[in-house]
Amino acid sequence: MARKVRVEEEDAAIDMTPMLDIVFIMLIFFIVTTVFVKEAGIEVNKPEASEAFMPKNANIFIAVTEDGDVWLDKRQVAADSVRANVERLLTEQPTDYVIIQADVKAKHGLVVEIMDQVKDAGIDKISIATRG
Repeated sequence: MARKVRVEEEDAAIDMTPMLDIVFIMLIFFIVTTVFVKEAGIEVNKPEASEAFMPKNANIFIAVTEDGDVWLDKRQVAADSVRANVERLLTEQPTDYVIIQADVKAKHGLVVEIMDQVKDAGIDKISIATRG
């Protein structure tokens, strides 16, 4: 006498929990490692240049308008308070570079004063933004 063995079919199910865990871990990783750029907050008429170089790890931008206004972190600041503002931004997001976006008609003396304050804040690598 032959016995019939009945094999019950199990419902095939995929456990999504490990995949969701990995997706959330990746999301947290990308949020933490994202570079937040501190833009100047105003558009200026930059001078022309034959070659332009954009440093990859620059995240602080300072704009100087033709009227002598200084913009940093999307707000207007006094020219003599640039050092303190750059030091504050460096505590939030350390960087090696600062990019100065000076208008074509901005006064050279003011741009040099801004550069000196950035150097006093501890950053030696300063670039002047151009249109290239």
